[in-house]
Amino acid sequence: MEPLRKFSVFSQLPESLESLNYLARNYWFEWNTEIESLFRSINPALWEACDHNPVWVLSHTPQERLNYLGGDPAFTSRLNRLVQAQKAYVEAPCPHVMGGAGTGPEVAYFSLEFGVSKSLPIYSGGLGILAGDHLKSASDLNVPLIGVGLAYSEGYFRQYLTVDGWQQERYPEYDYSQMPLQQVVQADKTPVRITVNIGRVPVVAQLFKAKVGRIPLYLLDTNIPENPQDLRQITARLYSGNLEMRLRQEILLGIGGVRALRELGLAPSVVHMNEGHCAFAALERIRMLMQDHSLSFDEARGIAMAGSVFTTHTPVPAGNDRFPPALMEAYFSEYARELGLSFSEFLGLGRESALNESEDFCMTVLALRCSWLSNGVSKLHGQVSRKMWHKIWPNFPVADVPIGAVTNGVHAPTWVAPEMRSLYDRYLDANWREGADLKVWHKAKDIPDIELWRAHERLRARLVDFIRARLYAQKQKQGARASELEAVNDILNPEALTIGFARRFATYKRAQLLLHDIESLRRLVADTNRPVQFVFAGKAHPADNEGKQLMKDIITLSRSDTFRMHMVFLEDYDMEIASYMISGCDVWLNNPRRPLEACGTSGMKAMFNGVLQFSTLDGWWAEAWTPDNSCGWAIGEGEEYEDAAYQDSVELQTLYRRLEFDIIPEFYDRSRGGMPASWVRRMKTALSKFGPRFHSHRMVQDYLNTAYMPACAGVARMQEHNFALAKELSAWHHDILEKWRSLTITQVETEAVNASEALDGDELYVGQMLKVTARVFMAGIAPEHVRVDIYAGPLGHDDSFIDRYVVPMVPEGPAEDGWQYYKGLLHARRTGRLGFQVRALPSYPLMPDASILGLVRWAE
Repeated sequence: MEPLRKFSVFSQLPESLESLNYLARNYWFEWNTEIESLFRSINPALWEACDHNPVWVLSHTPQERLNYLGGDPAFTSRLNRLVQAQKAYVEAPCPHVMGGAGTGPEVAYFSLEFGVSKSLPIYSGGLGILAGDHLKSASDLNVPLIGVGLAYSEGYFRQYLTVDGWQQERYPEYDYSQMPLQQVVQADKTPVRITVNIGRVPVVAQLFKAKVGRIPLYLLDTNIPENPQDLRQITARLYSGNLEMRLRQEILLGIGGVRALRELGLAPSVVHMNEGHCAFAALERIRMLMQDHSLSFDEARGIAMAGSVFTTHTPVPAGNDRFPPALMEAYFSEYARELGLSFSEFLGLGRESALNESEDFCMTVLALRCSWLSNGVSKLHGQVSRKMWHKIWPNFPVADVPIGAVTNGVHAPTWVAPEMRSLYDRYLDANWREGADLKVWHKAKDIPDIELWRAHERLRARLVDFIRARLYAQKQKQGARASELEAVNDILNPEALTIGFARRFATYKRAQLLLHDIESLRRLVADTNRPVQFVFAGKAHPADNEGKQLMKDIITLSRSDTFRMHMVFLEDYDMEIASYMISGCDVWLNNPRRPLEACGTSGMKAMFNGVLQFSTLDGWWAEAWTPDNSCGWAIGEGEEYEDAAYQDSVELQTLYRRLEFDIIPEFYDRSRGGMPASWVRRMKTALSKFGPRFHSHRMVQDYLNTAYMPACAGVARMQEHNFALAKELSAWHHDILEKWRSLTITQVETEAVNASEALDGDELYVGQMLKVTARVFMAGIAPEHVRVDIYAGPLGHDDSFIDRYVVPMVPEGPAEDGWQYYKGLLHARRTGRLGFQVRALPSYPLMPDASILGLVRWAE
């Protein structure tokens, strides 16, 4: 039976404490340690028990305690000071002039998950944590941005282990009225609702709002009585359910998210799609532009593309959502008609080969086809993405596929542990929180060695205490005997070299690699003079039995007599466990198969706490590591293997050799004061080099400068004068598509210039210039709409380009009978083999990179 009415019951705050609600309803407490400390002091035990949820603390703290604090002048004075600090922070004027034509914030950041806080469990791992850090840095930098996601009533699964170490999942149901969220209501206090057709069924969603510092995060929720039970489940669980449920969630996020913004009176110029899950947002923007302004699909698409930024995170084809045509037809046949497209044309938007009728519809392809600006999340991942999606641009060399790279960063104020934070405040000054100041992070070298080391030792000891407490509770739940519980107090050594491994238990991350040589592992942990210990944590997807088996193997080994005091697996990996591990370990181990790790931001978090890296050269470490090992160590030299078993064998040997002969000896090479001077030097070098490079402030600033601001300006120009430029761009595009196939480049000729003496054949001196001319049949295309380049670079042994650069060519003389001569000068920059080609690309002033059209012509 349903209740007649529902209420949320809270403790009554004394008048002097009413402003606690203001602090509790903003996630700024996640990186403002004074506010966090204030809430912790109200009820320390409850603060820990409720996953650091200030709203829960206020509603469940006994009234007597609240009354006492309300009469405590020290507490109320502290509260008032922090309220003023938060108001000053939140209300600071935005310094960024974006140049957009939208209303409200200019950028909407869409993501299927957000890792803002442990008390908001709508994240599973790295993608969500990255999204949360993006919002936090956008807040600190005061970027006019909002977040859009889904409100999962059961979140991502909580992990527990059976007695034999097999992962099980449970899904607690969360009460959003007891979280730092607010239901979005209209002026008359009725809830805001939006409707989305999911298939042929209208689904209603309500909205919740989380404040992340200055940034509002809107979350859509279908778990309301207006919906049938099966559709209420759309926002039940993150990454759970079948393919059809995933499609429903992505329709709600993309189409529903855009409609929610409109319902709120917001019209951001730019949509940033964090992974392909969000790609339907681009289609809904197109549909709305068509409907509101009587534009054609191509006209509206040009505007939407100009204002779309897409970040891909997945370096393997199987990790990108794909839906079979029959399923897409069931959900999108009517929507395709609204876009003025045949269903075949609609499916082509999500296919690598648009005309391949047997190909599934891919969300990443849709996002790439609907965005002017796309990027991977590290330099190596950008290269991998260009290769992976080359089919969309088949006439381009892989290196020229229009997918760039913005390397991820992490929000240091969130992830730096209190002991390190105190050091940084004293020796770097408070500006270390702002991220990208080279001078500030260079001061890390001024931190006294002994202070840095003692702070790190305290963090290691804190980690060991935390692990023992978690293991004790874990074993208690499993019904362990009293002797087993007592033995927990001796697990791990707070002074031993501690190596951490924590991440999703996908097979390519190779959590089990160490276990392939049990004898070497046994030798390491048995050394009483130089003890080594390992801490593991992570989750496998509920459907990934192979990942679960890897986890079980590690857990079984950690419970054996040989390893149980030196190796642990922590159950239910989350933001809290991560914060202890990334600050308390000495070495952060990461050994994925290159190049399958897109970035690996957990290593960045560890780095900010002085933890040294030991990783394969993949993700961010491929661009951070230097051969002198001054900031950490590499497993291998960036090789890529076709034989996975052989790769495991080679890299396993490298891993143990590096541990035994470099890492362990250096850690235990102590001065009289017990400090490893060389080790501490590496810690300081890493902080000074990497602090500014891998802070999420730098990442958001990169997006702001290279994507958000140009996109805002481009959309604003397209909307001027009744969308005149958008219509012009569409007409130009149609004209180019019709004429491009006839454009021809012939009669490419060269002539050496400024040579001191003639050389035979195809020989040049370094520094010599080569005049290149080409005859181009323009096919009726105006010269200003064609870019002709010399495409040149050094050659490898197989005559392929090792690297390439382009030199623009210019028209020479008037066109005759449709033919135009072009000329350019090629500079022989260095010795070796040099090659060139001549190419033509379409050119249009508004487009940042016309290669996204996929049109190119090479000389014949």
